[in-house]
Amino acid sequence: MIQHAASTSHIAIPTLTTPRFVMRPLRRTDAAALLPTLGEEAQCRYLSRPAFASQEELWNWLADPDWNGRTWIAEDADGTVVGRFVAVPDEPEGVEEIGYITCAEWQGSGVARECSAALIAYLFDTEGARRLVAEVDIENLPSVRLLERLGFARTALHPAHEETHKGVCDIAFYALDRDRYRAERELDTHD
Repeated sequence: MIQHAASTSHIAIPTLTTPRFVMRPLRRTDAAALLPTLGEEAQCRYLSRPAFASQEELWNWLADPDWNGRTWIAEDADGTVVGRFVAVPDEPEGVEEIGYITCAEWQGSGVARECSAALIAYLFDTEGARRLVAEVDIENLPSVRLLERLGFARTALHPAHEETHKGVCDIAFYALDRDRYRAERELDTHD
């Protein structure tokens, strides 16, 4: 689980596009758009921290200057914020951890799958990442299903691995290697 949520790394954050969304760098006004989701305990159940109490608190988390990840904010054609997607450099070099959250009113509409697929393609095809990883609370079944639909495979299960605001959590680790991603994509184009 990604611990911080900023977009302040020194690496440029390009705009990515999908059929329905534009994924752009974080702006201060995004705190107001994300607060209705990240301000609700039920929506933050699988986050590493409890819900946010204010836009200022959320902005301070989103813009934490000590965090080395990058944030993309997805918005629809009307400019409505629909979700947040992140990539965080991991060890060893060439490995990135991804994360995502869909705004409550957009959950179940394919936002996470569409935007995560665009981020995965960008990280592999443009940046040359060799492996992507993700950590997920095993109780977060929608996230587990999403990772598996995106081609990630579970690499480890760590019982009682992390303590969060909801208690001790069992965490599953998932990974997707560039070669496997490209091979599966090649198969999809020949079907």
